Amino acid sequence: MSRSVPVVEIGDGLLRTRGAGVDLAFRMRGSGPAVVLLHGTSANHAVWEPVGDALASRATVIALDQRGHGRSDKPASGYTGDDFVSDVVTVLDALGLERALVAGHSLGGRNAWLAAARQPGRVTGAVVVDYTPFVEPEVLDELDVRVAAGFRSFPDRAAIEQYLRERYPAILPGAVERRARWGYRQDAADSWVPRADPAAMRQLIEGFRTPYLDEFREVAVPMVHLRGEASRIVSEPSWASAMTERPDDRFVVVAEADHYIPEEHPELVAAEIALALGV
Repeated sequence: MSRSVPVVEIGDGLLRTRGAGVDLAFRMRGSGPAVVLLHGTSANHAVWEPVGDALASRATVIALDQRGHGRSDKPASGYTGDDFVSDVVTVLDALGLERALVAGHSLGGRNAWLAAARQPGRVTGAVVVDYTPFVEPEVLDELDVRVAAGFRSFPDRAAIEQYLRERYPAILPGAVERRARWGYRQDAADSWVPRADPAAMRQLIEGFRTPYLDEFREVAVPMVHLRGEASRIVSEPSWASAMTERPDDRFVVVAEADHYIPEEHPELVAAEIALALGV
């Protein structure tokens, strides 16, 4: 395998592919077996920062800004599950990495099991955080409304942080600061606006309506599943259905957590990833 596209530094400790069909920004650190970390809808690579801190002494940690988010490209179309899987392969190829574990939260969790199903020779395992193929349509309807409501402008960073504390009441204080720092940019009017693209978010949420259940069933590598005890995305019936489909996988319910487990219990998530990596 040869590197298909170069990787360049873009500042702030980030790298970016150059010349791919869709160029992707990411943070890479550590050494050891590789793990690719995929964030959820409207977030960015930085939500994984504490998890990466915990893993970097034992693993090569690659946290992506998925397409449509952060400092990665935001094409007008191309937000199906397979498009996101192709981005994981792009980064692995660009870094000259043959194989990696893929761990993801929400959107990233869906993409993690899809990558494992579509690329069995490249993915050693999947850690799926708070998502299943059985998320109900009404939950996706509510998610669409909540995400759309986040596309607004703010006068300053303090206003962003206040909004984020209200929207994500259980995430840790450092997680609020990271979301404010990495998830927003100043526009021509000097207002602060989200880096995520609203048209991309609409498309990828519509993509959630394809459950990829066959792919979920077909994953042949080990999978770990985490659910927040108070999740608004993965209901108890949705979780039970996933367990029925894959009885040999590891399923963990995280107490005192809602949907945003990596930003509420990063040490627990890191421990599960380390266990899956065998480090």
